[in-house]
Amino acid sequence: MRLIENVAYDIKGHVIFIEDAVEKKNHIQGNLIMKAKRSWSLLNTDQTPACFWITNPDNNFMDNHCGGSDRYGYWYDLQKHAIGPHANTNVCPENERVGEFRNNTAHSCGRYGLRIFHNMVPRKFPCKGITYDPNNSTDPWWKNPPITADFYDLTSWKNGRNGAIAEKVGDVRFHNFKVADNKLAGIEFSLTDDHGDNTTRINGGLIIGRTNNSEWALENSEPYGIINPRTENFRVDGARFFNFDWN
Repeated sequence: MRLIENVAYDIKGHVIFIEDAVEKKNHIQGNLIMKAKRSWSLLNTDQTPACFWITNPDNNFMDNHCGGSDRYGYWYDLQKHAIGPHANTNVCPENERVGEFRNNTAHSCGRYGLRIFHNMVPRKFPCKGITYDPNNSTDPWWKNPPITADFYDLTSWKNGRNGAIAEKVGDVRFHNFKVADNKLAGIEFSLTDDHGDNTTRINGGLIIGRTNNSEWALENSEPYGIINPRTENFRVDGARFFNFDWN
């Protein structure tokens, strides 16, 4: 499916979504979504709506814009297995490859511009576990090697919590994100997976505490630039920080 250059405004619940976690290779580009609102009569997750709700990561999102969602801009709500009418335990979205994510924007969302939740640990055999081989010092993960997931050029500002957040992730890399005026943090990672050093990382990026267009709620907050994971094997290279000069 190719979903290109659509406009949606004042929609209740998720707007553009990958629902059953079996859908792959969709190309979603150049869409504008404004004011995704909570719904109490659809799916449970529609109570925390996203402009783009993504249950399988193997889809492409490029040049899209989200503004004013009640909760999230881009929500990778990855499932352990396919759900709904296409339920299938042989499909394991949490560990599948991630499609292209490039040049998307999110602003004024109630919580996060980009949210990766719960787990994103892409690997060669998604439904097989991780095996560590201590006898192979050069590649101890060779039996089920990780796959790199690259997220490029997100611009995310004025969100109720973070510009971007990732929960437990494997080899996931944020490249050149631009985040500003977010009330809790520019970028946050919670946990890293056991796939070795220098995999999970932030490369480059512009992180602004507040701009000249800030609002009273931000003026009363105490935001962080980056909240690092509470586990090891995380790396930040070349990030630039500006205007964290109050409270």
